[in-house]
Amino acid sequence: MAHVGIPRGTARKRRIPALLTAGVLTLPVLAGCSSGGDETAAVAAVPQDVARAARAQVADGGKVTWAIDALPATFNAFQADADSATTRITGALLPSLFPLDAQGRPQLNPDYLESAKVTETEPRQVVVYRLNQQAVWSDGRGIGAPDFVAQWRALSGKDSAFWTARNAGYERIEKIERGHDDLEVKVTFAKPYADWRSLFSPLYPKQVTGSPDAFNDGARTTLAATAGPFRLREVDKKTGSVTLTRDPRWWGGRAKLDSLVFKAVEPGDRTDALAEGAVDVADIDPTTAHRIAQAAREGAAGAPPAHGPGAARSPADALRSWAVAHGTDEEAAEEEQEARDDKARAADAYAAEQSGLRAYVVRKSLEPAYTQLALNGETGPLADDRVRRAVARALDRQELADAVLRPLGLPAQPLGSHLAVAGQPAYRDGSDALGKQDTEQAQALLADAGWTREGALSRSDGTKAGSEGEKQEKDAEKKADEKKGSAGKDAADDGKADRAAPAGPADDGLYIVGDDGKPGDAFALAPAPDAAAQSAALLRQAGHLGPTGTSEDVRDAVRAQDRQPGGAAGAYAPAGTAAPARAADTARGPLGKNGKPLSLRFVLPAGPGSAGLRTVGEKIAAMLDTIGIRTVITKVSDDSYFRDHVASGDYDMALYSWPATAYPATDDRPIFAKPLPASDGSLLVEQNYTRVGTDHIDQLFDQAASELDEKAAQDLMRKADARIWAAAGSIPLFQRPQLVATGKQLVNVGAFGFGVPHYQDIGYKAPQAAGAPAQKKK
Repeated sequence: MAHVGIPRGTARKRRIPALLTAGVLTLPVLAGCSSGGDETAAVAAVPQDVARAARAQVADGGKVTWAIDALPATFNAFQADADSATTRITGALLPSLFPLDAQGRPQLNPDYLESAKVTETEPRQVVVYRLNQQAVWSDGRGIGAPDFVAQWRALSGKDSAFWTARNAGYERIEKIERGHDDLEVKVTFAKPYADWRSLFSPLYPKQVTGSPDAFNDGARTTLAATAGPFRLREVDKKTGSVTLTRDPRWWGGRAKLDSLVFKAVEPGDRTDALAEGAVDVADIDPTTAHRIAQAAREGAAGAPPAHGPGAARSPADALRSWAVAHGTDEEAAEEEQEARDDKARAADAYAAEQSGLRAYVVRKSLEPAYTQLALNGETGPLADDRVRRAVARALDRQELADAVLRPLGLPAQPLGSHLAVAGQPAYRDGSDALGKQDTEQAQALLADAGWTREGALSRSDGTKAGSEGEKQEKDAEKKADEKKGSAGKDAADDGKADRAAPAGPADDGLYIVGDDGKPGDAFALAPAPDAAAQSAALLRQAGHLGPTGTSEDVRDAVRAQDRQPGGAAGAYAPAGTAAPARAADTARGPLGKNGKPLSLRFVLPAGPGSAGLRTVGEKIAAMLDTIGIRTVITKVSDDSYFRDHVASGDYDMALYSWPATAYPATDDRPIFAKPLPASDGSLLVEQNYTRVGTDHIDQLFDQAASELDEKAAQDLMRKADARIWAAAGSIPLFQRPQLVATGKQLVNVGAFGFGVPHYQDIGYKAPQAAGAPAQKKK
């Protein structure tokens, strides 16, 4: 399924966040802040759904056409514009030394390696690879140390002539040399590297990585040599297809298919492509999945389509239409007959599509990626960690997971980690470091931060958080009469707004949750000491506090706050003051401070494929309304959503996804790294688009990357995850579903989850003794 921003797979390169579209809008066990938990209480992964079959049960020959979003811009997986199509295609062409299994664990690939292990740790880490003696490139040359050396030099970052994306790990290598013979490669590291299995996958021939010209340009449109079950035959830009054919030099299990074609088909066109039989495998959205399931039911019952054009027409409507079409009013009869003919043609076309869709089955699992709520902590109210934590504590993540996953028949459980997904050995639920959904605690945090109902009594409607809100404050000082309605104007500049909950019309197409004047009870805000105690408990759960119960890195700041008149910063009442009484028959409104309402700008994509994402956003906005946070939902184009809003920091809240990984110490560090100030006054955020991070989190990532003991490294990652939860910049919601349509006769292909395809095993069911398969090979 296409996404606004595509996960880059498992190539060791800069990872790109993905937006969840309508097609793929997914476990609590142990708290990640403790290293002494039960290591055996892992959460089971949702299994792959790939119609698994032994090779003896797969027929020889045939062609499979696999839908991809677009032709790859490059076949070099280490360039910045490599995408999911690059990863998919090169997976069938190039060596992957440690592909991932269904649980996201790297496994030695016997097609290329006899062994690979750390042979020394002092004074340097040394890894020795023993190559499969049959492994050769498609030009007949054996795979060997020269290929490893060329790739290391290209990706080490020492030669700027090679245009590479981020490739952590290669810069830690000190030297690569031939071992005892040509089949042995010895890699010595200058600095210990726990994720050494992530390197050299994919492995390119030295013809590609040996020179800047070949690396930068030569591998964009072709590959000088390959070493997989298939070889690259043709790239046809006119038809938008890449054709692979069986490689006769492949030494492993002979590819069952004669050819494998990757064809560019836009997500919106995939239902038609499937119905026409133009593709055999395609990622799909829930709407298409429902149509395939419905077509199967209709085919089994021998009934006409129960959905589609005219299916919902009642007998009375049909009789009325017939009467008008055959009535005495000739003009009305002509118009009605034309409408009847149009509906009949549409119904016939729909029935034909449904007939074509009966040749497919939907395979489903959970994708190795998760959707998060990102909270921009750079400026505005969300710069205060108490407000971020209040937002997180207001969310019912179970309700959000239910809304997305239950209709698809998939397990609906919130994700409990930023650094692993359910089923991975490293997965533990670290969300206790932040706390479960609790409206009262969320309100207490907001009160401690100074946001109260009384503070919004003289509010300036439309003032928003973040840099935009600060700009509005300055403008308001000059033109007080322009305060009202500024939110509608500013949001309209970014795009159309969506409604987050039932309410009356809003100015300029914006809907502001919490500003609808609905009747309700006033909030009873907890006094500041309660919120301070909860904050201390929260940090203690994350292992962030010293034995005194005071955060070591903020102790001085806390003491300074305590010396201020009136007690802790943000408190609206001294210690011991009772919570205000609940006011009867008082209209519920947003919280505020100094006459400004607590308002957050929630930016969401406006494209038709993002409807499911907007639904999740609306539910979140309604949840925040219950604690007095007003939400301005603004829709922007899919093309500009990430580039102009998420990456640039022009948002308060946003929804997007990150791919999961087997190497979090390497891959996830830039996502959660503490932003650093640049010389021009801006922030260097790497890929941390929430702008929330700490030195301690960075230190834990660095320690884990150099820790060669696997369990010790996992423990460090769990501690880092607990602190990421406590910082409340990124709130994981659910693992994304994976829906794939495949031909009914295809085997060993479908929803792979964390695993990777074994391309040589994909094919059609072998004929049974009684006769040929129902679906002919192409």
